[in-house]
Amino acid sequence: MKSLFESISFTENVLYENIIADLGSKQYTIIDDFFTRDEVTALRASLLQKYEEDSFKKSAIGNRTNEVIKAKVRGDIILWIDEQNINVSEQLFFDKINDLKDYLNRTCFLGINQKEFHYAIYPEGTFYKRHLDTFQYDDRRKLSFVCYLNEENWKPENGGELVLYLENGEETIYPFPGKVVIFESQILEHEVKPVNTPRLSITGWLKTR
Repeated sequence: MKSLFESISFTENVLYENIIADLGSKQYTIIDDFFTRDEVTALRASLLQKYEEDSFKKSAIGNRTNEVIKAKVRGDIILWIDEQNINVSEQLFFDKINDLKDYLNRTCFLGINQKEFHYAIYPEGTFYKRHLDTFQYDDRRKLSFVCYLNEENWKPENGGELVLYLENGEETIYPFPGKVVIFESQILEHEVKPVNTPRLSITGWLKTR
């Protein structure tokens, strides 16, 4: 007689398995094609439309109930995405995020049951100094997630690299459009280098309760 777990159908996802393997071996993973080119274009248009509507605000240091704006530490402007009030492109985004979340919970028993995501724009000359994505009295963030929405002609000299600080060195990641980076929120310190051309992304976290 099959166990309950064995009786539930399961299809292995090669991409997700590679993500899991990377996170297990080096605490981060880089995916070049998590979203299609059309999906990235639609999300970029959504971000820019909401920016034109003047919906963004200055970012801050600390959690959302104890925010202090510190331009000398970070300079991005952000807009939180409410999953209960989203457009078509954002729905496609969350469909993929939720599918990944469910796979991770099923295969790795991570207990992820919350998430938060926001659009982010780094204006020219801004940056985000080295930091961890956790707070002193709040360790719910488990995985950090960045999806870059820059234009197709983005070049390394435009700046805005993400630098992950590893145990034995550094990993520098250029924000080419469509690239997704996922890393351990409580383990890897990181920073965003100064931006020479406005840098667009969706940033967020998969969290436990």
